[in-house]
Amino acid sequence: MKIIDLSLSIDENTPEVHPFGIERLGHKEGVDHLNWVMMKRTLKGRIGFLLGRRIISPEDLPDKEFLSLETVHCPVHIGTHIDYSFHYGTRSEDRPSKVINELPLEWCLSDGVVLDCTFKKPGEVISRDDCAAALKKINYVLKAHDIVLLRTGADRFYGTREYLTQYPGVSPEAIAFILDAGVHIIGVDTLGFDRPYKFMMADFMRTRDGKFLWPAHFFGRKREYAHIERLANLDKLPPFGFKISCLPVKIKDAGAAWARVIAMVGE
Repeated sequence: MKIIDLSLSIDENTPEVHPFGIERLGHKEGVDHLNWVMMKRTLKGRIGFLLGRRIISPEDLPDKEFLSLETVHCPVHIGTHIDYSFHYGTRSEDRPSKVINELPLEWCLSDGVVLDCTFKKPGEVISRDDCAAALKKINYVLKAHDIVLLRTGADRFYGTREYLTQYPGVSPEAIAFILDAGVHIIGVDTLGFDRPYKFMMADFMRTRDGKFLWPAHFFGRKREYAHIERLANLDKLPPFGFKISCLPVKIKDAGAAWARVIAMVGE
């Protein structure tokens, strides 16, 4: 079996729509940090630390190093992640929306299907007919619990400003078509499920019609489903005949969570 990583890293050096950062404490600096954590609990300890006293010295540790520590200050919508009902609104299918830690895990390990949507231009939408044609092209009929991945090729822009704007969106009609087959999770290799902000806002400002604003996300209020955003390497997969694992990090009462998404291809 071959495992293909379909996930993007959380990388503070890439352009993003949300502010975030990663504090990185090295092995050498970790020695002082360790002492500060132990000594800051009392006034005497804090004063002693500032005067240069230490409980543990570098010489007490192998190679004079402690452990590294990374502190990530990051929205759950950066990096490869799964959105679920609560992200879309307070209610879904006329019931209170479910949060990400309520996502059924059996949905997250299933057969995968890749639909080729690379012909769609930035700002366009992937339609129901596009999905039907892509299925016909690979001679595949969707079945219940399939995980459908829409390949646009936009992951090639990751790490550049183009990644934020150069991709198509997914229409509610396409989502409904896929869900009607019994699918629960749909993924895409773009920044988001909806069209880039600049295209949505241009149409909204021109027409003042709210239907142009995040229609794919708001569709989750009508139908309960989860979608994966920011996938990568879908071009390395066959159209079908592989398994997908997309287990979300367990974050209490959140609308989304990071996920390490992989494909398992038999040999």
